[in-house]
Amino acid sequence: EVQLVESGGGLVQAGGSLRLSCAASGFTLDDHAIGWFRQAPGKEREGVSCLSMTDGSIYFGDSVRGRFAISADRSNNEVYLQMNSLNPEDTAVYYCAADASPCGLWGPFASRGNVRNARWDYAYWGRGTQVTVSS
Repeated sequence: EVQLVESGGGLVQAGGSLRLSCAASGFTLDDHAIGWFRQAPGKEREGVSCLSMTDGSIYFGDSVRGRFAISADRSNNEVYLQMNSLNPEDTAVYYCAADASPCGLWGPFASRGNVRNARWDYAYWGRGTQVTVSS
């Protein structure tokens, strides 16, 4: 059975850090891109970060660039999102997703030249983990 399972969410004070994990089973991440998204109540889903495992390319959303980092442990088939300098605006449910298409074609991260071919649906999704940042 194909699964993505997120973990590591929780309550943290503003300025603090959390590391989220996305564990894949039933398929190997090596041939995929893995992205993190978040959705806060009443807001649209937002692309946070993406890692293309095939070529190592990395993308970040504008609101988290410079504060978040994404990495992978191929041996454990896991991807991590290190979140630093958290603020209350980062409060959301965080989801990981995986797809065979590269990050550069994922809608939130597509360049102008790729917008027409951008994908907004992805093969696999996790159920999410809650991150709450208190002020």
